[in-house]
Amino acid sequence: MENMSAKDLMVPISEYAMVRIGTTLLDAIFELEKAQEAFSSNKYQHRAILVMDDNDLVVGKIGQLRILKAIESYHDVNEDIQNLQTLRFSDEYIANRREHLRTMLPVLTRESLEAASQKKVEDFMQKLTPGEFVSEGSSVDVIIHRLVSGAHLSLLVTGGEGKEIVGVLRIADVFAAAFHKMKELGLTPQE
Repeated sequence: MENMSAKDLMVPISEYAMVRIGTTLLDAIFELEKAQEAFSSNKYQHRAILVMDDNDLVVGKIGQLRILKAIESYHDVNEDIQNLQTLRFSDEYIANRREHLRTMLPVLTRESLEAASQKKVEDFMQKLTPGEFVSEGSSVDVIIHRLVSGAHLSLLVTGGEGKEIVGVLRIADVFAAAFHKMKELGLTPQE
């Protein structure tokens, strides 16, 4: 593992789900499904979609949690909550009320799913931050540090002069490499 780099662990960008700005949530989910089916040789499924701009640059990503938030946000309870804040109810009461309102409103209804399916990816994608990039020659030590310090589930791998994204480094693949190294070293569970 000492000589292993990001290039050795990454999923090539060509095998990843990608959509353009302006794509609907539903179309993005179908792209993710296609990428998962095409990448079935690996037991770790893709869990994110890369969002590209008109210049073919990656400008964001959408993970499964972001998709679920886009679906759940159909019921906006903020107006009710703002009324409670105006009346100066306690923060604890407001938090409990928000949770109660959320659980009382069904999420997976035809109406809410239809509304969510038409949302544009740029409205709920995660914008990229500088800490989400590593070069294809980055060591596993650097990769683990970036994943842990930024609490990222994936990193984008750059090649060439550092601008072109050539792959995606998923936390599951880095974890698998670390686990296999433990086994390779003969580390065993204590009994």
